Amino acid sequence: MLTLEKPAVMGIINATPDSFYEGHLNDTKEILLSRVAKMIVDGASIIDIGGQSTRPGSVQINKNEESDRVLPIIELIHKTFPTTIISIDTYYSKVAKEAILAGASMVNDISAGKFDEEMIPIVASAKVPYICMHMQGTPENMQKNPVYKDITNDILTFFIQKVEECKKAGILDIIIDPGFGFGKTIQHNFTLLKNLKMLSMIGYPILAGLSRKSLINKTLNIDQSKALNGTTVLNTLAIQNGASLLRVHDVKEAMETIQLFDAYINAVLNQDGIDAI
Repeated sequence: MLTLEKPAVMGIINATPDSFYEGHLNDTKEILLSRVAKMIVDGASIIDIGGQSTRPGSVQINKNEESDRVLPIIELIHKTFPTTIISIDTYYSKVAKEAILAGASMVNDISAGKFDEEMIPIVASAKVPYICMHMQGTPENMQKNPVYKDITNDILTFFIQKVEECKKAGILDIIIDPGFGFGKTIQHNFTLLKNLKMLSMIGYPILAGLSRKSLINKTLNIDQSKALNGTTVLNTLAIQNGASLLRVHDVKEAMETIQLFDAYINAVLNQDGIDAI
């Protein structure tokens, strides 16, 4: 059980050869299990397994190839760490269904059901939590001049409609992901982060996926290998603004961010006797 009453961390395992940061497709079993073990020890509540690169400009692979990448990894992790919550990062309903049978217990869909009309019914029938993300366009074209009338209101409207669709289908546990870096300019991303608390009015947990993304790299003029400090800063702002789940490459640092922020809030509450957030 994961209530998300307090912020939690999701650790990323990319079963791809071409992710924008740290692909693990060619890891040996020993290296892979060592990575997962470290994430668990460092405090990850969920391990997110994805077999398809969704970086800007990436080309889609078919569902069979994606299954071949992720299913052995899910089976291995589930067998080795049977109490660990595993999330399958896919927009194919076939992959989601097979992953659940292999040991996954959550579905993380960057398309929110847009790319596969069977996804939402499959998740509903499996009775597992569903992370639905906002994205304008597709990974192949999403960064080609994304435009919004009002980024925050547009995404709020999207999620009001999407949550209703999921509820009508029978999905009980929904997490919303505003999709930082998916069809958004740097300015869009920062505006959305600043206004993140507005999404809380929908009443569902918010996932923030900011780890080592281009809004950090381009703003600071660095590459992904040097973006940990920037990730920590943005993760702090995300939980301050209402995020319940941080999806990250660096679990230990994200957990430390949550622990320090929690200590700060408790100190404020103890001093003032009111909720200062």
